[in-house]
Amino acid sequence: MSELPKTYDPKSVEDKLYSFWNDSGFFHAEVNPDKKPYTIVIPPPNVTGQLHMGHAFDETLQDILIRTKRMQGYEALWMPGTDHAGIATQIKVEETLRKEEGKTRYDLGREKFLERVWDWKHQYGNRIISQLKKLGSSCDWERERFTMDEGCSKAVREVFVNLYDKGLIYKGHRIINWCPHCATALSDAEVEYETQPGKLWHIRYPLADGSGDLVVATTRPETFMGDTGVAVNPNDERYQHLIGKTCILPIMNREIPIFGDEYVDMEFGTGCVKVTPCHDPNDFEMGQRHNLEQILVFNEDATVNENGGKYEGMDRYECRKAVIRDLEEGGYLVKTEDHEHNVGTCYRCGTTVEPMTSAQWFVKMAPLAKPAMDVVHEGKTRFVPDRFAKTYLRWMENVHDWCISRQLWWGHRIPAFYCDDCGEMTVSKEDVHVCPKCGSKNVRQEEDVLDTWFSSALWPFSTLGWPEKTPELDYFYPTSTLVTGYDIIFFWVARMIFSGVEHMGETPFETVYIHGLVRDAQGRKMSKSLGNGIDPLEVIDQYGADALRFTLATGNSPGNDMRFSTERVEASRNFCNKIWNASRFIQMNLTIGRDKAASLPADLALEDKWIVSKYNTLVAEVTRNIDQYELGLAAAKLNDFIWDNFCDWYIEIAKTRLQAGDEKVQQVLCYVLSGAMQLLHPFMPFITETIWQALPHEGPSVMVSQWPQYDETLRFAEEEAQMETLMDAVRAIRNRRSEMNVPPSKKAKVLILTEKRDTFAAGAGFFPKLAYASAIELVDAVPADAAKMASVVTGDAQLYMPMGDLIDFAAERTRLEKEKAKVEDDIAFVMKKLDNPSFTQKAPEKIVAVEREKAEKLREHLAKLEESIAALG
Repeated sequence: MSELPKTYDPKSVEDKLYSFWNDSGFFHAEVNPDKKPYTIVIPPPNVTGQLHMGHAFDETLQDILIRTKRMQGYEALWMPGTDHAGIATQIKVEETLRKEEGKTRYDLGREKFLERVWDWKHQYGNRIISQLKKLGSSCDWERERFTMDEGCSKAVREVFVNLYDKGLIYKGHRIINWCPHCATALSDAEVEYETQPGKLWHIRYPLADGSGDLVVATTRPETFMGDTGVAVNPNDERYQHLIGKTCILPIMNREIPIFGDEYVDMEFGTGCVKVTPCHDPNDFEMGQRHNLEQILVFNEDATVNENGGKYEGMDRYECRKAVIRDLEEGGYLVKTEDHEHNVGTCYRCGTTVEPMTSAQWFVKMAPLAKPAMDVVHEGKTRFVPDRFAKTYLRWMENVHDWCISRQLWWGHRIPAFYCDDCGEMTVSKEDVHVCPKCGSKNVRQEEDVLDTWFSSALWPFSTLGWPEKTPELDYFYPTSTLVTGYDIIFFWVARMIFSGVEHMGETPFETVYIHGLVRDAQGRKMSKSLGNGIDPLEVIDQYGADALRFTLATGNSPGNDMRFSTERVEASRNFCNKIWNASRFIQMNLTIGRDKAASLPADLALEDKWIVSKYNTLVAEVTRNIDQYELGLAAAKLNDFIWDNFCDWYIEIAKTRLQAGDEKVQQVLCYVLSGAMQLLHPFMPFITETIWQALPHEGPSVMVSQWPQYDETLRFAEEEAQMETLMDAVRAIRNRRSEMNVPPSKKAKVLILTEKRDTFAAGAGFFPKLAYASAIELVDAVPADAAKMASVVTGDAQLYMPMGDLIDFAAERTRLEKEKAKVEDDIAFVMKKLDNPSFTQKAPEKIVAVEREKAEKLREHLAKLEESIAALG
């Protein structure tokens, strides 16, 4: 045991302790038939990532769970790793290439560019892992994985080919979401919608037979060159007579059909909509139903292509202005209205996405979605809170086929091979160099790579060795708990569930624990644009990892966002200091050895039974709260117990006995403090390890010590009630003295009228130290001179203190008179303002109201002072 320094310095212990834990192998898990497994897979952070507060929150919650289960005797595996982050990583390397060498990836070619990306990954890709270690994350680093390592890549190919062979992966020409900035397709889940102000343009389309015209309403006139029809609702009596006719597309002078489709909202706009199958998902579906021509009018950079006629080469927004101008000049623009509408943006870069038809690879979702919903309906996977099960199921019920191809070079290249001689396409787990149909060697691989989420969807089993049948896969799968934010239920959680069910035959995890987002003190989402982000590493550097972790834990309730502020971190830091000072005091007063410190004495005093019973209840409640994922509640209970019950009450009571050399109180102090450090360890690992090592203990580390167990024989309900009675009395006396401004040095006799005489007799020794009593007397009736006493009433007693013991009447009267004179001067000053008409009539109403409120408060204060003076006699 080493002596605790006077103050706790996180910087001096954190790195040292983390290395000790890691080097000792405490984080590592092995297949162990004698233990029950508990597994968490980390949501793999991007290799481009910098630790932000969302990461810190997510990792803290996972670490609390894994450290608890490890101490409870489980073979606890926290599987770590990183994601290759296709779009983000490629963009970062391309930007570096452009800035430093003035080159593009095409200047290097695919092979050389990928070498650059791998070099970048080896140089910077582990940065976030080292940052997670600063937080105290107890991951099994020996098993660290990467979504593009050899094993994960093999799993990706296995899954792709298996799904293709089953007809669940196909290549098709369909409408997709295209990001012009990232230059790649996106899945539906990667599109974020935001309400933006826009316009609704009403455009006249002449009927081809010359009998009139109809007016369509659109928010996107820049796509009208790709119109191949006009749709009306077949139930709309205004337009039923037009169904089957044709109209002329303005400016382009192209004849297009008018048709009926129930998708059309009769209440929106004019009830007539232009149909552009290549640039709107709903239009695409109508186009499929009515065999409309498909005309693509945009290039991949969102400029107009050759199908746009005279608008070719224009940016889409430049084109919009030109089209509106030409329609107006041609007499086709009827009117323009302001209109707010939802606009899809790229989740990665924020660019407005362009719906457009493209040849892409898709996963057929309907056959995969049903069994993935069944495991949730059947309770094989449960969501915490359970309301998120509805969110998940609703999305799965309406899920579209998943576009999995990305127009990138960095990622898992799609294992499809094309023969340039005979046109044969081969999908294979192994690279194809010779066409199996014609024998040609003129074979090339698909250029596109897979969506990053395709590989991370396999994370719970690919990281354990699948498709090989490894002992780890058999033992640790399905995993126990997935901890993640509600913002990636669709990106990741849903895809892991259907992938696990499809490829492993069972759900990938028993519980999905959903947490909210970390917001700033004002409740705003942290972002670069707002400049309100807080760097967790800076917080750790200033306050220590434990203070940050405890702040994140205490602000957490499942599924709900939390607000983060420096004030809350400072409160957690103060809690650390409180624990440290109490522990150091105890250590300095210990004379007992390890044998006595490990057990409780046979005969416990009243206060001993109280604190042991409260601690015993704490064990049960904290364990239950963690099991139920109420981590914030568990942290709050630990804070309350350690700060209030243990430090402010029990240690203060114990000081007299410690000074007398009482070994029994030392045993109780060691027992409760050691146990409290074990319960607190998952939340604040560094300070608890430091303190635990400084106390008499068994074993190498608190993190591999046995989790405390509730013991029914240590439940002392009667003694708890007795102590609460005494504590209520002490609090009441303290509060009364505080109201009267009586300093602690001023001792007063306390007379107690109560039916619980035995309780107060047993606790009489507490009052001199805790209630500043000069003496205690139990009385049978209200004292005759009670009118000259300060009195307080609790639920179990009436307490009286002679005023002469509390107050120097002459000095107090002088003080009160002086304060009264000052308040009267203040009132006079304020009233001089309020009696001045030029102030009350010319000053803003709010200012006048403030002065009136000030006057009222001063009068109330004066009245109380006069009462106090009168009470002195």
